[in-house]
Order: sequence, then structure tokens, then C-alpha cells
Amino acid sequence: MQTTTDINQISLEDYLGNLISRHMLEGHQIAVWRKPKSGFLQVLIDKTGLLKRVTPNIEELPSGFIVHPFEDQVDKKAIFLEANTYFKIDLNINVANQKDDLEPIIHFKPKGVFADNIKRNFAEDDKTQEKKVSEECSKIEFAELVEKGIKAVDSGQLSKIVPARIKKIKLNHDFDLISSLKSLIQAYPNAFINFFHIPDLGTWIGASPEILIQTRGDEFYTMSLAGTQKAQGDNPLKSVAWTQKEIEEQALVSRYIVDCFKKIRLREYDEHGPKTVLAGNLLHLRSDFKVDMKATNFPQLGSVMLELLHPTSAVCGMPRKEAFDFLRENEKFDRSLFAGYIGPVNIEEETSIYVNLRTARLIGNQAILYAGAGVTEDSIPEKEWEETEMKCDIIGQHLNLNT
Repeated sequence: MQTTTDINQISLEDYLGNLISRHMLEGHQIAVWRKPKSGFLQVLIDKTGLLKRVTPNIEELPSGFIVHPFEDQVDKKAIFLEANTYFKIDLNINVANQKDDLEPIIHFKPKGVFADNIKRNFAEDDKTQEKKVSEECSKIEFAELVEKGIKAVDSGQLSKIVPARIKKIKLNHDFDLISSLKSLIQAYPNAFINFFHIPDLGTWIGASPEILIQTRGDEFYTMSLAGTQKAQGDNPLKSVAWTQKEIEEQALVSRYIVDCFKKIRLREYDEHGPKTVLAGNLLHLRSDFKVDMKATNFPQLGSVMLELLHPTSAVCGMPRKEAFDFLRENEKFDRSLFAGYIGPVNIEEETSIYVNLRTARLIGNQAILYAGAGVTEDSIPEKEWEETEMKCDIIGQHLNLNT
């Protein structure tokens, strides 16, 4: 069957499934994403077969996709996928009408075959894992961790801490990655929908609501996002009421960004917020920060702020070193890429790096969901558990769609 005939006859889902299946089988690194409020799916494939570790000086990097774990490496390097192949898919146009701009499908496989091929790579990830993924903690164990965090805040050791946990769910035997991706794209128009597969790091899928840093032209942008509650009613943005605990939690993140600006003697920035924003079925408080890099004569601001901000107080706590040490000592699992950062670098003259939140790792026949909760002196352990359950459900409900 000829390529042209194939692409004329298949749907976007079949095209994407065949594409991902083929490159996973060939051992390539893949990243697929849809930016917030975008009508395009962007696809990047690194065919080198090399796990590339780079210093995240984003202004000097070629076009690609960057991945950095929660914990800083000793040499502070990140994983980088080169854009050997890059193209966009318009989600509002039939695949057949875009065939000249897409990578061709040489050997078309039906849905069941490519779905099995993709799942087989999840199993291979499972076999090659160097670190055993820890067991889930119980509700009681997480409550004890939160209590320990509250005590650390009360004693003055910390002003905020963000403990996290994992939740495992079994994937259906007919789990379909492409259906899950499509479901996430439709459900979360304001999120960074992402899928990436790196043979040595695993297979991940997510819907992050939080930009870490963005540079476009001369503009630098970041945000402070914290405080979480479930969206209620017909107009949740107008009916929401925030507690003092949530307002202070978000203010701490904003102050941290401002402190980073002060460290580099940057005084000219625009700050807007906080305002309530909707992320799926959750509400958050967000403030936006913008800097004109040309006016401030700071062309490397993206790289400088990337190093200063990661990991942010929204995923770690404050003070950062003490919070990081607390998590390393008390969390009983490896965060891996959760709460690290991911995103396209120098693609179409723009870099958009997101905190890797609302994410799941696909291993074998299961998905590992990750979620954390901001703990201050006013925290209630039961409510923090409920918050992590809501966050896990953001991805979890889109995985086993046939149950």
C-alpha cells in the first residue's frame, strides 16, 4: 500500500499511533505536545539513539525538547532531545489535507497492532529500570508526613513544604495511549499536554498547568501558581472563595520569584495578579511576571531564571535548601521527573519550559501518578490528602477510558 493512499484513508488517531509505535520500536526518542490554547499538535523525534546531557543554557541550544528531573544532577545537566524531525499537526484539519507537511507512514498497522507495540515498550521500560519504584503510601502515612511538615513550619525550620506521593493504577489490557492523549487535549485546553518517550528514562504523559519560564522574542515570562480547590458550580471563577492558607501559599511563591529578580538586580518587571484560573476541574491562584529582556539588557534571562527557579517553592518549599533536605529525608519514593521541568527549546523562535506536574509514568501494565500538596502552618492533613487525590485524578481518569 502506498504512503499517499494510507494517509488519505487513516484518521489523526491512527496516524499518530502508527508514528509513535514505529519510532518506539526503532528505539528513538519522541516528544509530542500541545501548548495551552493551541490548535496544533507538535511532534519532535530524535533518531540519534544517544542520551544527550546538556547544560541548560537555552539561548545556546539548538531546536529540541528538554527534560530535567526534580533533583539537580551533580553537573546540573538536563536531557536533551534534538529535533532531527519536527513538524506540526493542525488538529482542526484532516490528516489527508496535511500529508505534504507530515512524516509519511511507510507501513500502516491497524489500531490493535500499534497499541500493542506501544505497550510492549512500556514493559521494556519496566525491565530496564535501574531504581525500583517505591510502594504507595497509605492515607495514614501521608497524614503523618504532612504533620511532620506542619511541625517543621511551626518550629521555624520551614515556611512551607510540599510533600508528594505516588498512586498506582493498573492499565486495562486494551489501554490505548492515543485515545488518552486525545482525551487530555479535549479536556484541558489551558494545559501543556505532553507525551514523551526516552528509552533510558521511560514513557510519560501529562497535562501541566504551570510555565516555569518562557522566552519569545525579547519577552521573558514566568508565573507563580499555587493554592488548589475543586471547581464548583456553573461559574466557578466567580463563586470561588480562597482561604488565608491558600492566599499565603501562593504569595510565598510570588515572593520567591521577586527575590530571584532581586538576586540578579533586576528591578524592571511587570507583575499581574493574583487571579483565579481554571485548570481542568481544579482552581488555582496565579500571578504573571513579564520582563523586556532588550530594555533590561538581559538576553540570558531565560537560562539565569531557569537555574534560580528550579525547583520552585510551589513543588519543593521554602527555604529551598532546607525544604529539599526535608523531602529527601522523609519522602519514601523517587520523584524522578515529577516536579522537574520539560518543554520545547528554540522551536519556532520560542522556548516554553513547564513544571512537570499532573503527570504519569507508564510502566508495563501500570501507570504511576504523582501529586504533591503545599503545607503551611494552617494545613489540615485530611484536606492535603484530598488535594493529592484530585491532582492524581486529572490524569488517571483519562487513562482507562473503556472501563
